[in-house]
Amino acid sequence: MKHTKGIMVSMRQIKAVIHDIDGNLTLTEEACWHLENEVYALLGLPPIERTVHRKTWGMKLDDALPIRSNNRVDKQKFWELFSPKYDEFVKTGRLDTIAKENIATLKQLHEMGLINMLLTSRRAVEMSHYLNPEHVLHTYVDAIYYFDNMKFHKPDPRAFAHIESEHGLKPEECVYVGDQPGDAAAAKGAGLHFVANLEEGIRTREDFADYPVDAFVQSFTEIPVAILGLINHKEQS
Repeated sequence: MKHTKGIMVSMRQIKAVIHDIDGNLTLTEEACWHLENEVYALLGLPPIERTVHRKTWGMKLDDALPIRSNNRVDKQKFWELFSPKYDEFVKTGRLDTIAKENIATLKQLHEMGLINMLLTSRRAVEMSHYLNPEHVLHTYVDAIYYFDNMKFHKPDPRAFAHIESEHGLKPEECVYVGDQPGDAAAAKGAGLHFVANLEEGIRTREDFADYPVDAFVQSFTEIPVAILGLINHKEQS
């Protein structure tokens, strides 16, 4: 048993929380819309409509590009321009700035004795700042998984088997927190618990109707309470 902020918690059945980045750890849809449109302008293409961007949010960027550009974008040229533009957005604080309260939440989960991990479909070019060992994330995050260091990728449930094998975990000992129905499909298909974060405002509970979501949260800061609820439910069942 572990004692955390006055609450006795058993960690026998839930040992790890795996966090999606976009729409969960940090809210990035609007910033990415601006970023992609600046790249489109450099390519001489018209801007992406916000409604189209929101509807395709959650897809791998490679897969979303043809839809967002009406098949007009050259992917190779896009990625050549995307990398420096992405670095510019990060360095100027327009993208991927993690709220202090979210870092505090990761700390709280860490103090509860839980393993914190990140799982994203992002490519390495979008992860260099987070992979920097001096980033504050590395104080409370035990492992980061992204497109380039994974054999299988969401929504393929086998993405989680890779993580579990590296940490000696069972599916029922893990919780995945994400913001998309595809996240729910992957997690539940792999036998994990799933918490849906609705903070970005793009998805609603109805979007997850086809999946047995274990809990909904309205912000990243609510995750510890959701985890405690799952643990207590497990102990009482």
